[in-house]
Amino acid sequence: MNHHELQRARLELTRRTFLRRTGIGSLALGSLLHPELAGSALASQEAESDSRRGSPKGLPHHPPRIKRVIHLCMAGGPSHLETFDYKPTLEKLDGQPMPASITAGQPIAQLQGKALKVMGPQHPFQPRGKSGLMMSDIFEHMTGVADEMCVIRSMHTEQINHDPAHTFFNTGTVISGRPSMGAWVLYGLGAETENLPGYIVLTSEGGGQSQPISSRQWHSGFLPSQYQGVQLHSTGNPVHYVRNPDGVTRQQQRDIIDTVAKINQVRQRELHDREIASKLSSYELAFRMQASVPELTDMSDETASIIDMYGCTPGDGSFGSNCLLARRLAERGVRFIQLYHRGWDHHGGVKKGVARTAKLVDQGTAALIKDLKQRDMLKDTLIIWGGEFGRTPMAQGDGRDHHIKGFTTVMMGGGVKAGTTYGATDEFGYNAVENKVHVRDFHATMLHMLGIDHNRFTYKFQGLDFRLTGVEEAHVVKDILA
Repeated sequence: MNHHELQRARLELTRRTFLRRTGIGSLALGSLLHPELAGSALASQEAESDSRRGSPKGLPHHPPRIKRVIHLCMAGGPSHLETFDYKPTLEKLDGQPMPASITAGQPIAQLQGKALKVMGPQHPFQPRGKSGLMMSDIFEHMTGVADEMCVIRSMHTEQINHDPAHTFFNTGTVISGRPSMGAWVLYGLGAETENLPGYIVLTSEGGGQSQPISSRQWHSGFLPSQYQGVQLHSTGNPVHYVRNPDGVTRQQQRDIIDTVAKINQVRQRELHDREIASKLSSYELAFRMQASVPELTDMSDETASIIDMYGCTPGDGSFGSNCLLARRLAERGVRFIQLYHRGWDHHGGVKKGVARTAKLVDQGTAALIKDLKQRDMLKDTLIIWGGEFGRTPMAQGDGRDHHIKGFTTVMMGGGVKAGTTYGATDEFGYNAVENKVHVRDFHATMLHMLGIDHNRFTYKFQGLDFRLTGVEEAHVVKDILA
């Protein structure tokens, strides 16, 4: 071996020794085989955390107005024109051609190239409560809590089909794999319970076409998996396999979890991968849920008057039953709760359809508001009621098409001005024209109520600082804050 070859061999040996001893070689190989683990490992090194199940330090940024969020998601896109946005002009021009100046070049899901005719409100509106809030007659019970509502009539979004619109409303982007707003909130603030997931989802359906809801709507994306939403079943056992198998005692289950934890802790010391810590947390939470879930769903401590107020049989899979369960979850420290009701997609038969669907969610929504208020919990709970978009003022036969340029979202509870409206659509209910509120503004405002500055609330992933509100401009809607 000549001198040049000897020097080269020494250099290669030094490189191999350095890579082996520092672990960088293994990390590089791992990043090629499992890039998601590399991203997670990087994030775990850069994110400071405290004892609240891995949440970042320094939060909240300012005194919060609320402790928790309950999102009543009216999946399918409820018509703002049959619920909270009364338009006398539509009533006057019913059946006449829609002015081309309003719709020219605008995105319309399934009405492109068709004769566009005005469809007036299909149900009467009346002023409700001391505030005189205009609400449709399709609501019987929610009219009784009109003075608790802050109605935003100038919402607008960017996606005109259901799944992308849900994704955008939940994550602030249409790019799959991003964290949902519930996961962001849980990551930022943690939960007030160690015995239940901090982010829980329930679903119900009925009254109209039921569009499917993908579980990625409550996923944690690139955040550690311990922050993703957990779906509880609305009928039967809320969590499959939560009870021990026959012949397995609680102590035996405890021993198994402790043994698995020790093995995973050895692996954690080698890889410093936050997902391992998330799995350990999940195993421990699952063990505690074996005791907490049966207690949660045992309604024997609920009075007959409370159950009657919700208008349900507990555990019957209805929206009302889910609302009652949501109140119990809120009492137990769950940070973010989503109740999806699938049944608001009324391309045809909108008059009967919205009335049927409203009847299924009306009593439960009103009961939840009243119940929280009488327990002195409404003041620190934000209730959100609304869908992923609205419906067109133009007829689709006897129904309405998807609409993104202007729709309504209702907020109730702590942090908002009760008995008020904010923003407006034009006289046709087509474009948001006054005090427009984008979905990103909505996210920024929700985070603000929780004590979080959306501009400072980031998570580093693959070298970038991500935010729920993205890189686009977003504003806190201060005029609706109490």
